[in-house]
Amino acid sequence: MKTVHYKFYVLILFFFLQHAFLSAQEKMYYLTVTTTYRNFENKEAKAADWLALEKEYLEKVIKKNEFIVGYNVLNHYYTANNGEIVFVNVYENWDAIEKAWNKNQELVKQAWLDEKARKAFYEKRSMFYKPRHSDEIYVTYGDRKRMAKAPDKPMVYYVRKSIFDTPKDGTDKEFDDLNKQLFDNLTMKNDVVKAYYAYNHAWGSNNMEFVEVFVVDNLADVENAWKKDDELFKAKWKDEKGREEFNKKMGKYFTGQHGDFIYQSVPELYKQVMPK
Repeated sequence: MKTVHYKFYVLILFFFLQHAFLSAQEKMYYLTVTTTYRNFENKEAKAADWLALEKEYLEKVIKKNEFIVGYNVLNHYYTANNGEIVFVNVYENWDAIEKAWNKNQELVKQAWLDEKARKAFYEKRSMFYKPRHSDEIYVTYGDRKRMAKAPDKPMVYYVRKSIFDTPKDGTDKEFDDLNKQLFDNLTMKNDVVKAYYAYNHAWGSNNMEFVEVFVVDNLADVENAWKKDDELFKAKWKDEKGREEFNKKMGKYFTGQHGDFIYQSVPELYKQVMPK
């Protein structure tokens, strides 16, 4: 994957803890991200059956749970494990995570009144997955570019996981200003990127992790988005010296280490966040 300019909307950890809750321009949300794995040993498993089960759970539970304000399911496209399925739940605050879990239990009992029916549903559903998963919790940061409406087709999600640094000469004011310039002059003007979201670590395996999500129509548009960014970057910072100075300022906030992941969404398994 081509390395692009430092388009990272994140505060350094110690700045984030004392500052982000006060300065974020948009309402913050928490996300739980659960990575599961398909059970390829189940030779009778069919994609249509899997989708039908997940749609049933979505309609009977997720969509009726007021504490889950957004929901998305992403399938492996280009990642290290072709069995990956990622479930994303969005909440308005930290407390809502536990409330949503309890509410799910209530809704499940309402949807499948008979205990044997509930057990049968879960057993049937579990046959599609390996008996292992991983969980992370993230919190949104900064401005975001939303899709105008819920997609009616699979969208490509390019996920970039970066590791940030703690420079001695870094300030939250400088960082906010640099990121605001990039968001206004690149992200919002790039018509190839249909949506953009950024997340900081809240709970999980790596407290230095920062995640960016770029949503585009198809795989080719991942590269097209970077080309458009290059054009927009040069249009804003017209001379090479200015571009180098900007990248140097932004670059000190990051180690340069990152990982790339590409997923494809399942439009039938989607609950759109409705900003208040």
